[in-house]
Amino acid sequence: MTHAPAAARTLLASALSVTALLTTAGCVAGDRDVPRALPAAVPEPPAAPTPTAPSAASPAAQQPSPGPSALNEEQLRAALVTETDLGEPWMASRGAATWRDGMLKSKTDDTDCRRLLDTLYTEELFGPPAGPTATAALDDAYNDSQLRYQVAAHPPADADRALAWLMTLPEKCGRFEATPTRGGAQVVEVTELTLPEAGDARAGLRLTMTGKASDGVPTRLTVNLAAIRVGEETITLTNGGLGAVLPEVTQAMTQLGADRLREIGRQGRVQV
Repeated sequence: MTHAPAAARTLLASALSVTALLTTAGCVAGDRDVPRALPAAVPEPPAAPTPTAPSAASPAAQQPSPGPSALNEEQLRAALVTETDLGEPWMASRGAATWRDGMLKSKTDDTDCRRLLDTLYTEELFGPPAGPTATAALDDAYNDSQLRYQVAAHPPADADRALAWLMTLPEKCGRFEATPTRGGAQVVEVTELTLPEAGDARAGLRLTMTGKASDGVPTRLTVNLAAIRVGEETITLTNGGLGAVLPEVTQAMTQLGADRLREIGRQGRVQV
């Protein structure tokens, strides 16, 4: 019995979903530099002359949105991405993925690398929120990858410090060993994940853990992490799994989610 047809259907469905996502994100983002499924033949000119844009790797370089958005928990829930945004094969989560406890719950000697693993496991990159928070968890029904998306209120200065630290990790933790609570040592590699110019500041990482499970079966976990600040709120997005984890999904949801949160913030300020 072969699983090739199922794998082909999985990749085809994922590709179609990502194409739709990137098209939607591109429409929402207007003239900004957003990843698209197919490059445009001629890039659209900017609406007006702008100074040289700071690097996405320097999140503190951009000016924050004026004033707090004063969003309540209901508004934050409305800012979440959903399975409708992602399309098939995504669905509401059936529970935490087994690889979270099995692999992310690991130990390593280096302080920064250990903090990174703890951050991915607890999803508390920005620390305790200063206000309301809302979270969505979604599963890819075909390959068991899982996307978790959290929106929370944090002081901009604190959020920018966390983003600046995150962007130092490809150099500090480019390659290291970690030991899960179950199973043998894992080789961990950390690289920068390019994100669209979404929100006021952002940082992205792609982490892979390669080794063997407790039963000796080879494993490879991939986790994409995107962190964005939009005014007084932050977005933390992780997309990970033991199969194919498409960076385009993370990039598209980063753009769509940041634009949605900013629009809800504008509406909230008008109503205040």
